[in-house]
Amino acid sequence: MAQSVLSGVSIRGLATSVPRQTFNNLRDTTAFPTADVRKVVAMAGVNERRVVDASTCSTDLCLDAAGALLAALGWARDSIDGLIMVTQTPDYFMPSSSCVLHKRLGLAEHCAAFDLGLGCSGYPYGLWLASMMLTSGGLRRVLLLHGETPTRYAAEGDRAVSLLFGDAGSATALERDSGADGPSFFVLRTDGSGYDDLIVEAGGFRDRFCTDPARHYVRMNGANVFNFTIKAVPPLIQETLHLANRSIDEVDYYVLHQSNRFIIKHLIATCGLPEDRVPIVLDRFGNPGGPSVPLTVTQGLVGEAGRRPLWLMLIGYGVGLSWGAALVRLPGNAAILHVEHESPAAGGS
Repeated sequence: MAQSVLSGVSIRGLATSVPRQTFNNLRDTTAFPTADVRKVVAMAGVNERRVVDASTCSTDLCLDAAGALLAALGWARDSIDGLIMVTQTPDYFMPSSSCVLHKRLGLAEHCAAFDLGLGCSGYPYGLWLASMMLTSGGLRRVLLLHGETPTRYAAEGDRAVSLLFGDAGSATALERDSGADGPSFFVLRTDGSGYDDLIVEAGGFRDRFCTDPARHYVRMNGANVFNFTIKAVPPLIQETLHLANRSIDEVDYYVLHQSNRFIIKHLIATCGLPEDRVPIVLDRFGNPGGPSVPLTVTQGLVGEAGRRPLWLMLIGYGVGLSWGAALVRLPGNAAILHVEHESPAAGGS
């Protein structure tokens, strides 16, 4: 059973990055009638989204977040022993995006770097992998990056996804620490029978040069994804609480993947979660996939994260089908940062 209790690891900081460009669904959408847009906005809860331009990739957003975080922590680049890049929107098929970022960040040759090809569940999975690397004893510092640009594979005329997605990147700094304040608890799950409920069918080696443009964009079976979510997430939360021997009230915040507002509200009611402990930020940023979890920490816990110790349950679910939870202690002195990315054409870095 994919459960883990890992000790001796501390989260030193977390940074997120979003494009400066804002797309207001009600004001800027031209593909659908205004009345239809209002209905989707009312249900999904996405008023505006952050959207990259055609030259910006996930690595650019993660580079911004990582640079800001390393500067805030004062970590030397050659002190980082591991780099994980979680993404399903890589720059290239080859090489890995982690190698691109290794070069752009100026990391040392002794740093192990690799990609993790997960989407909506990627943040808890990535935290588990980073923590496993540190508890093995051979590494001292790991940088976990998670970035997605789903607006670049969402067809403008597909109302199931085009008004939902935003773009974001993140960086999380973890360090081996024998005095860490409490262990971390992980529960990870997979159901590959639903692999085609969220899929980009063309462009990979199964169908590399497909001539149908529609197959190069994401296709979502919304009903199946919804049914999976409301079935899988409540037991996940209960199993994670049981693993940690905690009650619902002994967790400061439940940070859910920002799928859509209707689903989040349904999960709050079904699981009996205190509504004021489930922050929602998709109204301002949309759904950027897995990076929505760290983005909710930096933008939904303003005034809390990085000011007092917090027990956070971080929950991801979706494409794969894959889902997972991490119950972690965020120290009160953790660096919590958020930056905006400007493309070079706009005069940014």
